[in-house]
Amino acid sequence: MTEHDPAITSETARRRIPLPLKVFGMLCVVSGAAIASVLALVIVGMALIVREGGLAGELSTATLVIFAAQTALMTVLAALFAVLGVRLLRDKRRGAAQLTEVMIVILILVALCDMMLGGLTLDLVPYGVVLVVLIALQSYVDPSLAEERELQRKLRDMETREQAEDGTLGRDETGKGFIALNFFNLFWIFVVCCVLGLAIETAYHFAVVDPGHYQDRAGLLFGPFSPIYGFGAVLMTVALNRFHDKNVVLIFLVSAVIGGAFEYLTSWFMQFAFGIVAWDYSGTFLSIDGRTNGMFMAMWGVLGVVWIKLLLPWMLKIVNLIPWNWRYAVTTVCAALMIADGGLTLLALDCWYQREAGRAPDNAIEEVCADHFDNAYMTQRFQSMSIDPGNATRAS
Repeated sequence: MTEHDPAITSETARRRIPLPLKVFGMLCVVSGAAIASVLALVIVGMALIVREGGLAGELSTATLVIFAAQTALMTVLAALFAVLGVRLLRDKRRGAAQLTEVMIVILILVALCDMMLGGLTLDLVPYGVVLVVLIALQSYVDPSLAEERELQRKLRDMETREQAEDGTLGRDETGKGFIALNFFNLFWIFVVCCVLGLAIETAYHFAVVDPGHYQDRAGLLFGPFSPIYGFGAVLMTVALNRFHDKNVVLIFLVSAVIGGAFEYLTSWFMQFAFGIVAWDYSGTFLSIDGRTNGMFMAMWGVLGVVWIKLLLPWMLKIVNLIPWNWRYAVTTVCAALMIADGGLTLLALDCWYQREAGRAPDNAIEEVCADHFDNAYMTQRFQSMSIDPGNATRAS
């Protein structure tokens, strides 16, 4: 009679997916496969209708494109739910956890498409629920992740204290990049560059675009923040972290492409979701639909070089002034405030859009926005923006 190693038996039992999650996996397989099949038929039907000109004149081309993209993404997401279910049924914990990362990205893209088609409505709530489920599932199905995080937390507390004393806190310990790409560093890069970018843009407008005339270029309801520069800096830091010691020309080119693409997509989303035009470079050198141009792509390139070579080390020193035993609590509070500011900004912009479209407030939230963030306030706060519902792609 063969004896089983208790350690192996215990490890096997630990890796097994609990029965409730397997039931959830079965539901994912059935519902995911069914929904993916239905959506695939919808795509085929839509293609035939468009081919025959059935929707001509009813919806704009941009609206149709966004709807088609959303439907395609939802089809892929539904199919991935089926795959996720299979992995749960087969006790593939790490594979399931990795798959949820892809699904989270696709889910966010679907939600952004929905926002462009319908604005901020209760239809977005299910996306939030699914997002929470996927994040929780990702953390649970792979127990090694939780064990690694606990071990890393204990080691981090010891190492953080030592690094704070040595002045190397926040650096990439592997040596592959300049800075550790963790939430703490990336969040403060976002905040610092929101402020720094706004200051540079305001000074440029005051000195070059309209000499002697001050214009508020802020992008959030509260505070001196322009999130396009914050997100742009985060993207550049992630993309260029391993190139911090490379040729300046390479850094310039990569920064120019990333900055130009991000500026274009941001302009595209703002216009199609809220009818907002925050900048228009039409008629300028190498203009791409007026959303970006050669000069500003070059400026993004220069900013990328200056950021990676000069400002990033300086910023790391400034951020490290936060006492190491306070940094995570301070970052959590500040992140919550920034998320609230961003959410309120999107809500206020959506209500502004609704009013400009001639729709009176019909719920408590819209009434609060009408009282505290009316058209006059929004025009004064977002002086660089103009809003026209006719520019949006909302189906209603």
